[in-house]
Amino acid sequence: MTTSSTIEQTAHNVSPEQNLTRYLQTIRGYPMLAPEEEQSLARRWRDHEDSQAGDTIVTSHLRLVAKIAMGYRGYGLPVAELISEGNIGLMQALNRFDPERGFRFSTYAMWWIRAAMQEYILHSWSLVKMGTTASQKKLFFNLRKLKGQIQALEEGDLSPENVKKIASALQVSETDVISMNRRLTQPDHSLNAPLNDESEGEWQDWLESGEVSQEETLGTFQELRDRRELLKQAMSELSGRERHIFTERRLKDSPRTLEHLSQEYGISRERVRQIEVKAFEKVQKSVKNTFMDRRSYSN
Repeated sequence: MTTSSTIEQTAHNVSPEQNLTRYLQTIRGYPMLAPEEEQSLARRWRDHEDSQAGDTIVTSHLRLVAKIAMGYRGYGLPVAELISEGNIGLMQALNRFDPERGFRFSTYAMWWIRAAMQEYILHSWSLVKMGTTASQKKLFFNLRKLKGQIQALEEGDLSPENVKKIASALQVSETDVISMNRRLTQPDHSLNAPLNDESEGEWQDWLESGEVSQEETLGTFQELRDRRELLKQAMSELSGRERHIFTERRLKDSPRTLEHLSQEYGISRERVRQIEVKAFEKVQKSVKNTFMDRRSYSN
């Protein structure tokens, strides 16, 4: 069976909800790969299109897809469908992965898996009706996390204070925050709820493994390292003043106020804010461009 047919069969197997429990149990049986074994298999797939090597890499990372899918379960879509889309992203990652770059496959595949799931979620929510700008997408995928960070626990509409905090953090309008929150608000489901009527397992059983694998630990470390490198490269393109203000306002645990920085530089608070926004936009653009280049490096 080729890698393509393996993924297609996997997608079919997880589509019906009654098969999800069996699927999750099955993928836990696939072994994790040691770095050396993964490199060897990746080269066999890249150089010779060895279907057995490709299948081994794919099946060993199906748990990664399922875990990422669980992180998007709050958008009201069947987890089985998210997994199916993520598996397609996994196959795309395999076809573009270059083992000579020095990354673990899981680190590279995460980008493709998340992108596939996010595109599916955006399409399913019909965001075309309200705009598909970068800021709208960022708001869509970060609103829940920010509400948790600022402990916005109120039901229904957010308080005006929390609306302002979220709008400022994501650089979007307060109207957009209110509208998006209303679209996403829905009852929470218990993590102790069974996977289905016939299952003895619970959803919380699949949120996190009891053990942290070597692959997952290394993948997380490499992803964090890559993000820091992207930020460092982006900040090198800023002027000294832009870099300092950006650091003080965006990267410190206790950001300095506009008033303090305006006194330090002898300029108005509004001018400091403008420099901060301009620096943020430059960093954001640089990171995005570098990321897109990495995604297409094999083309």
